[in-house]
Amino acid sequence: MAQQPDQELGQVLVVIPTYNERDNIGKIVKRLHTALPDVHVLVVDDGSPDGTGQLADEMAAADDRVHVMHRTEKAGLGAAYVAGFQWALDREYGVICEMDADGSHAPEQLHRLLDALPSADLVLGSRWVPGGEVVNWPAKRKFLSLGGSLYSRLALGASIRDMTGGYRAFRADTLRKLNLVSVASAGYCFQIDLLWRTLELGFRVREVPITFLEREFGESKMSGNIVREALIRVTKWGLRRRGNQVKALFSGKK
Repeated sequence: MAQQPDQELGQVLVVIPTYNERDNIGKIVKRLHTALPDVHVLVVDDGSPDGTGQLADEMAAADDRVHVMHRTEKAGLGAAYVAGFQWALDREYGVICEMDADGSHAPEQLHRLLDALPSADLVLGSRWVPGGEVVNWPAKRKFLSLGGSLYSRLALGASIRDMTGGYRAFRADTLRKLNLVSVASAGYCFQIDLLWRTLELGFRVREVPITFLEREFGESKMSGNIVREALIRVTKWGLRRRGNQVKALFSGKK
């Protein structure tokens, strides 16, 4: 069994957004509690028609480490995470984590992120650092992920290798300072958005290697609209960054 989280960091909550993940959510939570029995879970369900929310309610009724938030519509990954983060901050959790419901993020590796958190404000589970890997991914998905991270790094001037990954552990104090109410990114661009805000504020960000496994059950939520949103928003942020640099350069000469 993995080592339990550092008690000085406070209680750990893992936020898991769901939409039609009935075949996966029970298995993921069971694996997580086998690896880290003291960790709490918040399932944020966006009105799944397949009964994911009802199953999550049954899990919560049987286990006080499991909590459920029901949302009435599918409003995007970003909105689900922001709602879950606010719920966690209101209840004074010390560490708040992101994890996919589909099995892509191995619960058995969460300890890697938590072990690194004492020397960081945000820890990223990274596919693209030494020791990280992806399993059963088609070449197109790998190209999109690598290309998206590279473009984001260049546009934003960041040194992070995996800009788009969604396996993360935040200190609660970090999230409190990110102005979550202003986050408008709906899809996977949300991950770049929060990372960029964290870096801009000067917080310490670390990457640790993880193994990313393509889902076995259900359908991927990736779409062309999600890719377009990320491209447009990252380009805007990059242009704003360049504009601020130019302003600073000229103001420094005066």
